[in-house]
Amino acid sequence: MSVRSRFAPSPTGYLHIGGARTALFAWLHARHHGGTFILRIEDTDRERSTVESVNAILEGMAWLGLNYDEGPFYQTHRFAHYRAVLERMLDAGQAYRCYCTQEDLAARRESQLARKEKPRYDGRCRNLTAPPPGNPPSVIRFRNPLDGDVVVDDLIRGRVAFSNTELDDLVLARSDGTPTYNFTVVVDDMDMGVTCVIRGDDHLNNTPRQINILRALGAPVPQYAHVPMILGPDGARLSKRHGAVSVLQYRDEGFLPEALLNYLVRLGWSHGDQEVFSLDELVTLFEVEHVNRAAAAVNPDKLLWLNQHYLKTSDPDHVARHLSPFMGLHGIDPALDGPPLAQVVLALRERSKTLVEMAQKALPFYREFQDYDPASLKHLTPDAIEPLLALHTRFEQLADWQAAALHQTVEDVAAQHGRTFGQLAQPLRVALCGSAVSPAIDITLELIGRGRVLGRLERAVQWLHGQASA
Repeated sequence: MSVRSRFAPSPTGYLHIGGARTALFAWLHARHHGGTFILRIEDTDRERSTVESVNAILEGMAWLGLNYDEGPFYQTHRFAHYRAVLERMLDAGQAYRCYCTQEDLAARRESQLARKEKPRYDGRCRNLTAPPPGNPPSVIRFRNPLDGDVVVDDLIRGRVAFSNTELDDLVLARSDGTPTYNFTVVVDDMDMGVTCVIRGDDHLNNTPRQINILRALGAPVPQYAHVPMILGPDGARLSKRHGAVSVLQYRDEGFLPEALLNYLVRLGWSHGDQEVFSLDELVTLFEVEHVNRAAAAVNPDKLLWLNQHYLKTSDPDHVARHLSPFMGLHGIDPALDGPPLAQVVLALRERSKTLVEMAQKALPFYREFQDYDPASLKHLTPDAIEPLLALHTRFEQLADWQAAALHQTVEDVAAQHGRTFGQLAQPLRVALCGSAVSPAIDITLELIGRGRVLGRLERAVQWLHGQASA
């Protein structure tokens, strides 16, 4: 049987990292088995579902590269089909109309709690043969089996048994006719031929109910794998107070998608002691049965480490494509003026943990800085005027504006003025970048370019003369 897995988010908010990890596991399961990955938008909650949330989910999936083979399917587009299935279930006696009011249900719930019973629907309308006088509004309930067990052979948690006596007759459609989650999920999984349902373990209690509905409809029961939750660093359930939890927020904070994917897959799954995986390796190695049963805790330092690893080892052109929007936030279009962005990536990737940090460090290669860093001015002193002027003259005449020739020029001028290479490199670095921190000075010179280098040397010398006469 061909494997068919699905990711089925509700568009009531952004795509958070818990949902992204579930999507990744379902995607890897399908890819590992050469199967089909389906995206379904479960938007039946009309009050809370928004177009913005749908777009955030689609954008997050696209950024992560979790491409789907079928979909996106929208449950709100399938209401007519759900109604047809409901009618068939009513006709077959698998479902029935319930006329109990909310007030009646609340009163019975209070009585059950007072008797220290588990609150559940008592089947009051289960055997009605006709509607009450006036044909009041009704919901449609599933006629759940009254005895026996439902056994879930969960791929992660193992064998879990539920007694049907603990399951009440759940509502399949509300009084306004809109179908409920547990019903639409069953119909969709049946129609779409889903063979494996990978989802959060908060859905485990829904599973026996859904299995009973599938059996009533004569549909095959898929395999289930309930993924444990993600915890914050403090061991509490992950929430906004733990920081970035939206996939797109991680993108906006300068993380590469492959770093986040690598990080997410390691939240509950492992392959020996290996920490870094290519996507091809994950497709080959991932098996959902090896996901840990215990909850995993986020570790922001590990994500930063992974991101720096991918910044250092990925194709510079790939990193440059992701860096470009961050340059745009600073009003810079690298294609119009300045060095090729991939060269800047090569120069900065060893010391950058995020794309935000890399973009900030790249600014001197594309535009003038406003002020010198006060902490770096100890390197830019009046005794640097003569060697800086000498460098200006040599740079004007230099035929080969490449790192090797630039390095030799700085070395020659330093020797002529009784300095070491490093003793001249630091004031030169401050003159060019405004601070004493930059890549190797020869690389820095090459990337800034002759015109900007000459202008900034003139500016530094003028500034030093001004300081001397002040």
